[in-house]
Amino acid sequence: MSNARTARFSRRGLLASGGALGLGALVTACGGSDKKDGGSDSTAAGKAKSGPWTFKDDRGTTVKLDKVPANIVAFTGVAAALHDYGVQVKGVFGPTRTADGKADVQAGDMDVSKVTVLGNAWDQFNVEKYATLAPDVLISTMFDDAGTLWYVPEASKEKIAKLAPSVGISVYDRQLTAPLQRVWELAESLGADMKAAKATDAKKRFEEASERLRKAAKAHPDIKVMAGSASQELFYVSGTNLSVDLEYFKALGVNFVEPPEKAKSEGGGWFESLSWENVDKYRADIIMMDDRSSAIQPADITEATWKKLPAVKAGQVIPRSAEPILSYDKCAPLVENLAKAIETAKKVS
Repeated sequence: MSNARTARFSRRGLLASGGALGLGALVTACGGSDKKDGGSDSTAAGKAKSGPWTFKDDRGTTVKLDKVPANIVAFTGVAAALHDYGVQVKGVFGPTRTADGKADVQAGDMDVSKVTVLGNAWDQFNVEKYATLAPDVLISTMFDDAGTLWYVPEASKEKIAKLAPSVGISVYDRQLTAPLQRVWELAESLGADMKAAKATDAKKRFEEASERLRKAAKAHPDIKVMAGSASQELFYVSGTNLSVDLEYFKALGVNFVEPPEKAKSEGGGWFESLSWENVDKYRADIIMMDDRSSAIQPADITEATWKKLPAVKAGQVIPRSAEPILSYDKCAPLVENLAKAIETAKKVS
């Protein structure tokens, strides 16, 4: 959930950290509308990959098509999750390739050479190329409660909306298990075999990892965890109240550093911005650092104040997927890594 280092949506649609940027697009899907949250109206049709297709997204919008979508275009992270369930997309938008041409961390296990990249960065979306794909549906996540589709540019949202209906999966102010379930339902509707061992084993692994984290947090309640992200100018401390991963970890008992609401106001409620001189404002035993390519990675941080932090000196810094790929296969290791870190952490704060 980021742009320009670690920009995140607030309830007012503001993006902070790296400059204020316009909202992504709110794309209105074809078909009827239902204001109730969640729920897929079709599973059997998707399995058969024929006949009509219906899916109700997290905006309460029901998309109805004459057949199961074949030409799918999705935000990179969503495409990566669908890939894990055996559903292939035709085009992607969002962080897909790094500067050296390799797959971005948000692309997961996708072969990025086999998808059409419509835009690799914020505010990039090639509408003309999108049209040539003859898209059946566009799928993205949403980081606000207004139904704004992530990485769909504000300037071209109307043109994009005219070419195909859209599906939005909310990752705003809810626990990780909610969007995981929604993407599971979406993949199933698109024809994925959710009884396949790969899918069921990954879900079981996630559930076991969650129980392990619960036990670790209960056994080590004094271990304090801080979620951070680094830019050249600032260090960002994330609060837990809006992020799907942190909300879930907190519900499992993890003891997080929690910036006060007033301190998070400039970050739209998502995070507090600190100068590098004040990076030691909060005491933490473990630091989870944003692993996205938009953020500076721990090994590349040169600030002396960072290197003096007790958790850094103790080697208790682990990666955090601030925009987790919403498949059980990709989320299970995130839970396991945090559980292991808490189990083995030394009290240094």
